[in-house]
Amino acid sequence: MRETTVSRRTFLKGSAATAALACAAGSISLGSWQAERAAAAEPAVTATAPSLCNGCSSKCGLIATTVDGQLWTLKGNEVHPYSKGRICGRGHGLAQMAYSDERVTQPLRRKDDGTFEPIDWDTAFKEIGAKVQDIIAKNGPESLAIIQDPRPSGKQYSARFMNALGSANVYAHSSSCNLSKESAYQLTIGATGYSNDFANAKMVMFIGRSYGDGIRPSSVQSLADAAEHGTRVVIVDPRLNNSGIFASDWVPINPGTDLALLMAMANVLIEEDLYDHDFVEQNTYGFEEFAEQAKEYTPEWAEKITDVPAETIQELARSMAKAAPAASIESGWRSVIGCSYKNSFETARAITAINSLLGCWGAKGGALITSSPKAGAIEDARFKAPAKPAAKRIGDAEYPLVLASAGTNVAALQATLEGEIKGLFFYNSNAAKGYAQPKKWTEALEKTDLVVTIDVQMSETAQQSDYVLPEVTYLERLELPEFVGGKKHYVGMRTVALEKIHPETRTCDEIFNGLAEACGVGEYFQFTAEDWAEAQLATVGVSLDQMKKEGVVELPDPHFEYGVPTFKTASGKFEFKTDKVGEAGLNPVIGWIPRKVTPQSGEFAIVGGKQGIHSHTMTQNIEALHAISREYHMERLWMAAKDAADLGVQTGDTVEVSSSEHTGQVEVRVTQRLKPGVVFLPTHYGGDAPAQTRAYHYGISLTDFIPLDAEPGVGSMMSQEVAVTVKKVEA
Repeated sequence: MRETTVSRRTFLKGSAATAALACAAGSISLGSWQAERAAAAEPAVTATAPSLCNGCSSKCGLIATTVDGQLWTLKGNEVHPYSKGRICGRGHGLAQMAYSDERVTQPLRRKDDGTFEPIDWDTAFKEIGAKVQDIIAKNGPESLAIIQDPRPSGKQYSARFMNALGSANVYAHSSSCNLSKESAYQLTIGATGYSNDFANAKMVMFIGRSYGDGIRPSSVQSLADAAEHGTRVVIVDPRLNNSGIFASDWVPINPGTDLALLMAMANVLIEEDLYDHDFVEQNTYGFEEFAEQAKEYTPEWAEKITDVPAETIQELARSMAKAAPAASIESGWRSVIGCSYKNSFETARAITAINSLLGCWGAKGGALITSSPKAGAIEDARFKAPAKPAAKRIGDAEYPLVLASAGTNVAALQATLEGEIKGLFFYNSNAAKGYAQPKKWTEALEKTDLVVTIDVQMSETAQQSDYVLPEVTYLERLELPEFVGGKKHYVGMRTVALEKIHPETRTCDEIFNGLAEACGVGEYFQFTAEDWAEAQLATVGVSLDQMKKEGVVELPDPHFEYGVPTFKTASGKFEFKTDKVGEAGLNPVIGWIPRKVTPQSGEFAIVGGKQGIHSHTMTQNIEALHAISREYHMERLWMAAKDAADLGVQTGDTVEVSSSEHTGQVEVRVTQRLKPGVVFLPTHYGGDAPAQTRAYHYGISLTDFIPLDAEPGVGSMMSQEVAVTVKKVEA
């Protein structure tokens, strides 16, 4: 039991930067205009419009208030299950993007000298269309690809556009995010994710994930409530992250060895006969092989790998068994199981194995596999999908365990380097900086015949493109519906909160419609986003007018009930053993795989992660958010106090960080909140796009330091498979 309780208000005080934003987050200041408006004699015209935040992939519901057409405030939508009336610091700050002085405001064409010149839309579409048709004529449609960071409209328009051209090469950002996790879960439990029943849980273990850094308001609220009610919260992480204020236990672990910890816990649960026999016997496949293999994974074995004492491993396993079925391992997102190591996929499988031994699937206080709504079939012929492309997506054969909806953009990069892909489109994706090795992206993009980026700002990817097509910001556009599952079902939607600020920017549907027409496939795009949204909404009994008014609508009750869920796997059961994994050349039975890179003497393991006010490279140039980063020196490399003493380093000193791929300099933060032998780098900094003047060369980027590689089976980027050296830079 915790000795003290922690409220949500206390949590906001736990992070200086978060607190600073929280205090100022009630409104978005527009400086002199706001002051003038307040003093004006004429009555103001106030309006509200619902939307979805674009600060991260959660897409929380929000309400925007404008005064005389200018953005005045943002607040969370009370109905949306992720926001519940709140939005986080990054959600408030991102609104400044609409008024940014560094937006891309007109179509750009790259000149031979590398600079850009403005062109009109007709010229842009005509030239891109001609180049696309030339590429298809010479190399076939399979030599074209698109990479998109899933947003409500972009993910649907991207696939429709590429499929219409005859290419199956549609990739999401997942290879640099949560691909390993979702691919693993799909095979073991038949779903790409699950939730944890915090309201009724007795014990929850987090493997590397931090709600206090990757903030979704409802998740933070659930965790805070659980802590206040006495739930034992265990954080397994080399760093005491910002969820630590809610935790009962911090288990510092060697990076990339979480799988060994999990397998040793499985050993204890099985060998001490603490697992749920009824659940395992009735609802699982391959347990005998798993149990036999787990005999070798003793706590003493795991201690040598993880540096977690055997006694701690035993206590954690026994305590979870005692609390079961109201105990589970949290579902995770990126970090350890998303795309970090050679064993991320297997670590995700092992998490679900522990939950199965606890018998907590579907149990009150356990791990819940809930349903999700989606749009139904649309009869209107305008929306008929293009024919399925003849050639399979590049990378699917090499990485047969990859999630079908995502693909692996690392495979797209490898194919571009090899000359297989000749034309690349990027939608809201900064692959050249945030996905795998930036130097390799530069090399690959130089080999293409065509690179087109659709974005709001001049990212590193845009900087290396032939054409940059400017989209309006998320507050200036209506988008397709976004469906949200869980114990209850919802549909949310972006509507137009701000009228178009820059006349030469366009919406997602306008851009793709224009590209399709120029490329000769315009017959598949004879509608607007509003038309498509209205048709999709009609299939779930919701009107477009209702969405424009409310922004989020609760759909019919899915009638969730506690109880063992249906596992939509090949066996129809939870899979300790998956035959498809064996067919991919990996061990079909969940077991131990070491990380690829083990730091040697004089080297450090480096781990990366989010901060509560940033989402990777997208937010680093936002004026308010960047100002907070600078005020609190949030770009600094974290170093354990013991290591800093050994190197003669103090907080504020500059250090040189080196790997096989890159060397960079950054200030250091000395802390007791980090395991010795490990350094932590926030993953938002080190920008290389000169047009983003605030972010340009501020801090260093983890992606610069990692070699180009991909996790076997799934093709994730293995974002932390590198060791670095660190030395003080003498003044």
